[in-house]
Amino acid sequence: MCGRYSFAIDDELIKERFGVTVRSAIYKARYNCAPSQPLAVITNEEPETLNFFRWGLIPFWAEDPSIGYRMINAKAETILEKPSYKTAFRNRRCLVPADSFFEWKKDKDKTPYRIHLKNDAPFAMAGIWDKWKDPEGKIIHSFSIITTSPNSLMEKIHTRMPVILREGDEKTWLGQTGPDELLGLLKPYPAEEMDAYPISKLVNDPKNDREEILKRA
Repeated sequence: MCGRYSFAIDDELIKERFGVTVRSAIYKARYNCAPSQPLAVITNEEPETLNFFRWGLIPFWAEDPSIGYRMINAKAETILEKPSYKTAFRNRRCLVPADSFFEWKKDKDKTPYRIHLKNDAPFAMAGIWDKWKDPEGKIIHSFSIITTSPNSLMEKIHTRMPVILREGDEKTWLGQTGPDELLGLLKPYPAEEMDAYPISKLVNDPKNDREEILKRA
């Protein structure tokens, strides 16, 4: 799964890398992004704007928004089979920008690791989003991160990893693309282009949202 990540780069780099308008009054560096928080996404409906959606997909047909706590990730292998995900996959896709993600190794200490690209460049995880309206008319936009099988680096840490899109595939993901081509993008990122190292257990608490979390333990 992917249950925590970081997105802590400056406005100008975001504009340069993703080609989006950044509303500085809203955006701030996030070192410990966690489920239920409003986090940055780039959607197929507004590909030139950085929006902020709640992490944890709430399908448009849901009766209760609490379902989002169980839907932070969508498995690539079954995304077209699950009613909660298949409509969003076909019609409402997004990029989830990040500069690293965190995972806990299943050892006796449950050691947290930071996983990032070797060149430390920001990247986009493949996501889907939805729009839910409560009985009073309040609208909540939410998203889920798609996961896939681990590459050779990640399999030493966990059984899943987020789908990281190649930069050249990001427009395809947001475009008017058929399901077969989209499914072809949902694969593990090359292990040789990634690195991982253990970090402090400060990351375990979402309230700890500071740069210190990114340091090697």
